[in-house]
Amino acid sequence: MKKTLTIVSYSVESVNNYYAQIRSLFSDAIHIKKVYLDSYGAIEEIDSDVVLIPSYDMFERIRKYIRGDADLIFANRTISKMALEKLLEIEEGTEVVMVDESPEMTVQMMSVVYQLIGKRLNIKSYWEMDKDQLEDKIVIILGQSDYLPKTAKKIINIGNSLLDFNTIIDIGMKFNLMSLLDNQDIGSSYKEVKTANFGLAEVFSLTNIRESQLDFLLHTIDAGVIGIDEQGNIFVYNDNAKQITGLDRNKVINQNGIKLFPQLSFKRVLEKLEPVEEKIVKMNGYPVVVSVSPLIHSEKLYGAIALIRKYSDIERKQHMLKEKLIGKGYKAKYYFDDIMGNSEAIKRCKAIAKRMARSNSSILITGETGTGKELFAQAIHNYSPRRDNPFVAINCGAIPESLLESELFGYEEGAFTGAKKGGKPGLFEIADRGTLFLDEITEMPMSLQVKLLRVLQEREVVRIGGDRIINVDVRIIAATNGNIKERVDMGEFRKDLYYRLNVLPLYIPPLRERKEDILFLTDKIKKEFNSDFVLTDTAEEYLKNYNWDGNVRELRNCVEYLINLDKKVIEAEDLPFYEENRDDNISGKMDKGSLLLFIESAGKDIKKYMFVLEELNRAYMNRTRVGRRSLCKIAESKGIYIGEQEIRRIFSELERFSLVTINRGRSGTVITAEGRQMLDYLRVKKMG
Repeated sequence: MKKTLTIVSYSVESVNNYYAQIRSLFSDAIHIKKVYLDSYGAIEEIDSDVVLIPSYDMFERIRKYIRGDADLIFANRTISKMALEKLLEIEEGTEVVMVDESPEMTVQMMSVVYQLIGKRLNIKSYWEMDKDQLEDKIVIILGQSDYLPKTAKKIINIGNSLLDFNTIIDIGMKFNLMSLLDNQDIGSSYKEVKTANFGLAEVFSLTNIRESQLDFLLHTIDAGVIGIDEQGNIFVYNDNAKQITGLDRNKVINQNGIKLFPQLSFKRVLEKLEPVEEKIVKMNGYPVVVSVSPLIHSEKLYGAIALIRKYSDIERKQHMLKEKLIGKGYKAKYYFDDIMGNSEAIKRCKAIAKRMARSNSSILITGETGTGKELFAQAIHNYSPRRDNPFVAINCGAIPESLLESELFGYEEGAFTGAKKGGKPGLFEIADRGTLFLDEITEMPMSLQVKLLRVLQEREVVRIGGDRIINVDVRIIAATNGNIKERVDMGEFRKDLYYRLNVLPLYIPPLRERKEDILFLTDKIKKEFNSDFVLTDTAEEYLKNYNWDGNVRELRNCVEYLINLDKKVIEAEDLPFYEENRDDNISGKMDKGSLLLFIESAGKDIKKYMFVLEELNRAYMNRTRVGRRSLCKIAESKGIYIGEQEIRRIFSELERFSLVTINRGRSGTVITAEGRQMLDYLRVKKMG
């Protein structure tokens, strides 16, 4: 029977964070339970073999719930590299305020930060400050915090704390699972973690390494470990490395590893300070899987570590499958250089996305249609450590619910009528070690939202009709052009899933919020088509002041249209939207008579305006929503000939006079009080 570990902390976010870190290292060899402060009142006993506690203060609070013979581990916590980078960006000498989940944990985290950055910052504890002293202070928070001061000058979120390597070793020892500390996982963990204790590199460089705690680890894990110093000389070589390479330790230690093992990419790693992920090479006549990482601590290079494993038949098949899938198109084509724009808004967006790419946390991309959400998702994947693995994209709103479930989770043979012989892997399996892009996530049915949440929490899937648990390592990037928070508030999207996806939020600004990019993008698109037309000044002004509801996608269509006109000089009258915008000089809120005069004098068909207002008013009275597509169908049934583009124009004109409010996404367009009054006026006018 598996031994059990209970993780205890103040918040569900912290518990889940530690849980994910432990599971990534020990897989399912430990049965893990979760307790956070809000839930312990309902628990009679924490019935576990080992209890992981973040502080003594927490221990005092839960002491009476812990089983008498349970072992205790008091967690040493640290922060991620991304968190450290954020702290180093703060101007030296700045006084900052730090807030963690309790006063004791705040002080402990302050000491960790001081160990990592020295005395660069003057750090104060939130719990020792008067709240009126925070107005001009930078406040540092860790993940989701219940203590966000409203008066702070600036709030910097450095993300949830992580378990230090010493704590991971303690867990491995308590559960007798040191052999499961697979070096691939240790490597990936230490690319994210900045430890305030002895760094992995420095432990490797100890003269008396056989007396270190790590020596036991090196000789019990299943893989070979070869370590070189910054000059290339080998100083670590375990028994598994000897079995794989066929070379005795006394012939290897202190030899130049770059020359001795040229296939291990040591030279490249030392020069570029970048890891080489899972490369397949031949050693001693056999294929092996190699990962090489630089050893860097406190911004100093200590050398590099190669982790080598024999290439099993199963892995060979998986590798062939991955290559086949990537060949089928499960590959990201775009990079950050493909995202065009000179505006500060798009530059800032790209800079944020690049920082997010280094993490494994879920990303939620929001932005209007045509802003390039999938373009950003692909660029993030290609900038991340997962770039050599599949990028899989699916539109959750374009596939029926029954089919969407089988696409995501796969199915076993005979699971349903029409199921393929041998079954089919789902997209989670296909995206293993890569990225899964879930576009239009708000369109996912509630029943599948529950299953998606479980996959994100447990990192495992079960195919439809199957009972086999399949572990998956997938980075999720979700996207929506709607107001997902509004959907959560309305109960149409699960709140717990929203917070699980919205770990790293990325908002892509629409084109109208970065007008300086419009002419720049126009020139870029022209060059793609080898066109040399010139815009008049008036045409340029129309381009810059147009609303661009379809954003970059609509701009591209517009430029292609102008290219096909085959004119050297483009006048304002040549623009496809000129007719619907020629009265833009009439703006601002107008009274009823003025609006009617505007409609009639412009030669508009008042019947269409009344139809739109009538249907919006009917939707308002029935507490339902109506969009352009629905209006087109209703109009057709009533013998009114009106297209979506014309309805879009009518919406825009009505909004300009405050008669409707145009919302993004599913909320649709809503008639205002002024709009209802105007409708009454038009009804009377029509009767007259």
